[in-house]
Amino acid sequence: MHQVRSQQHRLLRAGGHGITHMEVRVLGYLARHAGATQRDIARDTGRDKAQLARLIKSLREQGLLASEADPQDRRNHRLSLTDAGKSVLQELQKHSAAVATKAVATLSPAEVDQLASLLRRVQRNLDASEGSEDP
Repeated sequence: MHQVRSQQHRLLRAGGHGITHMEVRVLGYLARHAGATQRDIARDTGRDKAQLARLIKSLREQGLLASEADPQDRRNHRLSLTDAGKSVLQELQKHSAAVATKAVATLSPAEVDQLASLLRRVQRNLDASEGSEDP
């Protein structure tokens, strides 16, 4: 996993967008949840609101995010990707998919399915143990 992440980060830096991994996560979240608020993103990522406020401000300044006041609570802002944000995210996802394809290139389809199944089990195990005292 470390090598996959390392290659993904290398692609981010080489892409010339100046986007961090966390910014990509926010863009991806908003691609799936257009109109989400900063609070929604904080709940999903576990990041604090101050860090997210800086990150969202940066993405807005880069023209990748649009913000609109929530009509029911003007203190909240609904966030969505701009066309430029969608384009950058698609490019980054294409590069990420290439890294993922490379990572499993020598595995058979059955082995890929088995790996995915095992990783889901590992994730469920970790999710179930979250919050417990014992490691």
